[in-house]
Amino acid sequence: MTVETLIAILAFGTLGAVCVFGYLSAVKTQQRLESKKKRKSTLAADAPDTLPEGEKPVDT
Repeated sequence: MTVETLIAILAFGTLGAVCVFGYLSAVKTQQRLESKKKRKSTLAADAPDTLPEGEKPVDT
């Protein structure tokens, strides 16, 4: 096996691994976006208000 062949195998193997990782990450993100069971972040614009009436957040 020549050095050029080894470099080509490593390069395409790395490119393939990055593509697979990106695809799986995109699928998982799409599933989380479509899921209604997940709790929204408190930073989200449409997040539910969890503070009692008249109480201010801790950081203000």
